[in-house]
Amino acid sequence: MRFTSGWMTLLFCFCCQQLLAQKLTIRSPNNKIVVGLHSIDNGGWILKSSYHVNGKLTEVIPEVKLGLKRSDQDFSSGLRFLKNSKTLPISENYSSPHGKSSSRSNSANEVTIAFENQAKAKINLIVRAYNDGFTFRYEFPGKGGSYIVEDELTSYTIPKDTKRWMEKWNPANEGLYAAMSDDKVQKQEWCYPALFQTRDTTCWYLLHEADLNRTYCGTKLSNTADQDKYKLTFPNPADGRGQGSSKPTITLPWKSPWRVIIMGSLQDIVASTLVDDVSAPSTVKNTDWIKPGLVSWNYWSSNHGTKDYKIVTDFADLAAEMNWPYTLLDWEWDAMSNGGNVEDAAKYILSKGVKPLIWYNSGGDHTWVSSTPKDRMLNHENRVAEFTKLKKMGFVGVKIDFFESEKQDMIKYYLDILEDAAKFEMMVYFHGCLVPRGWSRTYPHLMTYEGVRGAEWYNNGPEFTFSAPEHNTILPFTRNVVGAMDYTPVTFTNSQFPHITSYGHELALGILFESGLQHMADRPEGYRELPDFVKSFLKTVPPAWDETRLLDGYPGKDVTIARRKGKTWYVAGINAEGREKRKMLKLPFLEKGIKYKVNLIADGQHDKKFSVRSLEVDNSASVEVKLLRRGGFVATLTPTN
Repeated sequence: MRFTSGWMTLLFCFCCQQLLAQKLTIRSPNNKIVVGLHSIDNGGWILKSSYHVNGKLTEVIPEVKLGLKRSDQDFSSGLRFLKNSKTLPISENYSSPHGKSSSRSNSANEVTIAFENQAKAKINLIVRAYNDGFTFRYEFPGKGGSYIVEDELTSYTIPKDTKRWMEKWNPANEGLYAAMSDDKVQKQEWCYPALFQTRDTTCWYLLHEADLNRTYCGTKLSNTADQDKYKLTFPNPADGRGQGSSKPTITLPWKSPWRVIIMGSLQDIVASTLVDDVSAPSTVKNTDWIKPGLVSWNYWSSNHGTKDYKIVTDFADLAAEMNWPYTLLDWEWDAMSNGGNVEDAAKYILSKGVKPLIWYNSGGDHTWVSSTPKDRMLNHENRVAEFTKLKKMGFVGVKIDFFESEKQDMIKYYLDILEDAAKFEMMVYFHGCLVPRGWSRTYPHLMTYEGVRGAEWYNNGPEFTFSAPEHNTILPFTRNVVGAMDYTPVTFTNSQFPHITSYGHELALGILFESGLQHMADRPEGYRELPDFVKSFLKTVPPAWDETRLLDGYPGKDVTIARRKGKTWYVAGINAEGREKRKMLKLPFLEKGIKYKVNLIADGQHDKKFSVRSLEVDNSASVEVKLLRRGGFVATLTPTN
């Protein structure tokens, strides 16, 4: 092809414009992830991201638009680049008492970019490139003055042919994920986190936010204005029964939450702790009292179970039999009868060597739910009084429900609860709530969140019976990536609506789904009637992990995950599809030169039967496993020496 001199001049000018448009580049420590800052028309700025692996370059997000609108000034256009800092290496190691891994590394390269708007007001953009993604946040460096943030202009441009798994926005974050691409992409408001697969299929990314605190509100994603652009959007004014402002008020100096893009292979996504890594360090100095564990829970099998003292004591007996450290008194404990009240129940539970947990309505005008006890968590004075009583009675944790909003006043409420609970060494878990934003690093006594369509939905209608198998294989790649998830798994009997998952599938959920307090939801006879080898497994399965690895899987089809506790590996896999599968379980993650004993519990002849076998392997071995339609398996791998 021949170029005329005119074409050569145009090409030269275009290349110069491109060079001028790109101001700087930030690379991850391993150079796989590259983030570029570019100028666009009217003094606007965007980020572009790419992924480099095995000599291949993938454009991941072609445009992340930047900007904020404050009540006094606009910081979305007309921004003049002032300077950028030198690259600052971020290097920090920390530990977590529960979660997908116990030892964490917060390692990144950080650059701060300074801008000013047309009125000479300053705004900074802080960008970090990690080996498993990148993050950015806004900063107003000025001092003094309070302002309303009218809008955040951050948006992600996603090409139509990018496959995505997204959950339609709902305040409880309890929807189903829909897979979409091309002409099936819907225009909606969407929950975090959202999963995307790039067109070359090797690179994936997950959109989320972290380190949300009292200075801002939670956001969500919306492509209602432009199908290809997912804009960060403030809470709906009607959320929380219209209580509180949907627009946050900030006081300078101020930093926004981190905007988080976890990026890489599916294994990188599943193993990532990036949401915690960028969040504020722990405010709790002594964490010895924070004890993850399994919990017996009566609500799934008997919605009004806590009203009945005899049901409560039966679940306490179950916890003692199964070596589970906790049992939960759910709603209606203040109306308990049939042999005892809440004080009697606490004494009985403690006499069994089990520790009690207890439920509360979050109270206040933000929820329509009138279930009592209500308002006891609503303000500092009430919380102090209630925690004082609970401590004397032997309770060690509280479940607080029905928040129904992510407005700034509700974020403050969440964090006030956590700070007061820490003073009484009281573990906390939230229900009817937002999805994790990294708070379990800052407040490690926050053990788990709901924010998921879990097994409770077998009580809400027939739909979950048929959607659960596929849904269960999407959650390890989406919701459970960003933090603990109280799905309330491992149910073998039926509640109000039946399962079509196999017993092997249900057993696997106790490993696949990570939660610092893992609520085992079946009725006592559901566990007591299991074969002894299954009961033995459930008596020893850990609630927290030292390491997590994805071995195989694809959202909506199947998933196999390995988690290590000490020197023992626990592996679990499930099949969502309506056909039998055979999997070759490869074991290169095992320590070289060591023999391991494998105890494998898999699907049996039909979906209510198990098969069991033991064998010896090393890291070069492969183990064939049969999964029934909608089936599953678990395995423990223990060093023989």
